[in-house]
Amino acid sequence: MEIPLKRINKFLSEAGYCSRRAADKLIDDGRVTINGSIPEMGTKVGPNDVVAVDGEIVGAKKEAFVYLAFYKPVGIVCTTDTRVEKDNIIDFIGYHKRIFPIGRLDKPSEGLILLTDDGDIVNKILRASNNHEKEYVVTVDRPISQTFIERMSRGVFLEELKQTTKPCKVKKINSNTFKIILTQGLNRQIRRMCSHLNYEVQTLKRVRIMNINLDVPIGKYRELTNKEFAELDNLIKDSSKTYKPVKRNLKT
Repeated sequence: MEIPLKRINKFLSEAGYCSRRAADKLIDDGRVTINGSIPEMGTKVGPNDVVAVDGEIVGAKKEAFVYLAFYKPVGIVCTTDTRVEKDNIIDFIGYHKRIFPIGRLDKPSEGLILLTDDGDIVNKILRASNNHEKEYVVTVDRPISQTFIERMSRGVFLEELKQTTKPCKVKKINSNTFKIILTQGLNRQIRRMCSHLNYEVQTLKRVRIMNINLDVPIGKYRELTNKEFAELDNLIKDSSKTYKPVKRNLKT
């Protein structure tokens, strides 16, 4: 069966690179190439054509870096040292390539963590100065007061770390549960903040990292889609680490 050709703007849109309107502007500005040549508006592409924007191939599935979204269960440790920790994340996943977690979740915590073999992307995501959001749902041991919400939102001075946490978004979900969105990742930050205000964390789940949402069963993982990676790549392109285009091994 013959695969139908697609207009270049539709191809870029379906690859998750940008909208059709934005694609039209890229084409008009001469920033898009097909097989190394600048196309006219409305040009169609087939499965064997190589499409690039500013020299970076779009939609290519090269055997290179891998990016996984994993639902870490409670009790699993975010370390690559398989000799030290029995319940380490690497042995638990058992992936066929050498990968490592981007950041960490404490052993008593659960939820979304990204893993990759692309070292270039790690600092761009993790650096607090880049203001990348991470969202958590937290249950504490007693009813949440408005004062608690306000003080968490403003920032809490952590004596043991000798610093005040950055302002963040906090919203009460029910009597003992709240949602918090951080743009920094201090060691045991949420637990320390709650403890400072005389609350004890009962459960802590990370449900989002930037544009990636937790949508897999506990203990399972999946690859990021082309669309997710394109959005992620766009979010980190101006991060403090020098930007360098990366190859992808993704699935739609």
